[in-house]
Order: sequence, then structure tokens, then C-alpha cells
Amino acid sequence: MRYRIGETPTEPVMSLDQGAFLFLAILSLAIGTGFVFAGIRSKHYWMAIWGTGLTLSSVGYIIFVMTLI
Repeated sequence: MRYRIGETPTEPVMSLDQGAFLFLAILSLAIGTGFVFAGIRSKHYWMAIWGTGLTLSSVGYIIFVMTLI
């Protein structure tokens, strides 16, 4: 993108940091756990499998982030 002489590009107002991604991982953990229980209870096993994958990936990400801190 081109700018006029003397103009500076504006910076984004808000960017995602590590805290936002950690919050999303915790939210995904709760949603995945809910899908596992709902899928098993309603016998929609695709939902339970999808929820298990979401839960495991969220736990993996949270463990990865906690080992970096």
C-alpha cells in the first residue's frame, strides 16, 4: 500500500496476544467437554468424537503454553 509523503500507516487498535489465545483454548476446552457429554447422552457419536478432538487439542495447547511460561 502506498502512503503520501509524511503520512504514517496507522497501527491496529487491538491485537491478539497470548492471553487471548489462552482464553480461547480454555473456552474450547469447556465447549469440547460439553460436546462429549451431549454426544454420548444423545447417542450422536460424531459429536462426541469431535468434542474429544477439540478437548485434546485444547489441553495440548494449554500444556504447551504453560511449559513456555
